[in-house]
Amino acid sequence: TSLERMGEKSSDNLINSIEQSKETTFARLLYALGIREVGEATAKSLAIKFGTFEEIAASTAEELENIQDIGPVVASRIVEYFSEPRYKTMLEQLLAVGISWPAVSKQSNRPLDGETWVLTGSLESMSRKTAKEALESLGAKVASSVSAKTSKLVAGASAGSKLTKAQELGIDIIDEDELRRILSEND
Repeated sequence: TSLERMGEKSSDNLINSIEQSKETTFARLLYALGIREVGEATAKSLAIKFGTFEEIAASTAEELENIQDIGPVVASRIVEYFSEPRYKTMLEQLLAVGISWPAVSKQSNRPLDGETWVLTGSLESMSRKTAKEALESLGAKVASSVSAKTSKLVAGASAGSKLTKAQELGIDIIDEDELRRILSEND
């Protein structure tokens, strides 16, 4: 409250925001560490595969390369990061200030592992974000554009150029009802 233009209510709001930000997910924290070449999707894959920092730190480059979307360069960056002593110090500091996350349930042999899905058009029963998270939890990679590597396209209402491209490439196209059926079967 002693800072300029910071009354009691503003300072309380700031402190509450800081406290709320200390609760995160393992994948978000892993991404926030700023490991070179590790984006949000790779962080999620690492979180699901390993579940803890200790397991990631103990992994070899070869083990990391077995994870979807991780090649030799990314694997070497991860191994390099976790071999540095400052990683352990920084993690201890984060824990000391109260950063926490729920335990990650490691998943193996998920039904959509190795598949790339694309969502297009508007979905009526769920948001695209919800659909993306549900598909990723089953192991799918959700891409923003259609390519020859696309496994399935979910076509919602008013689907446009992505649908046309998927048809041209002979990609399997499903509607929202089929997506809901797949998600409920694997719930």
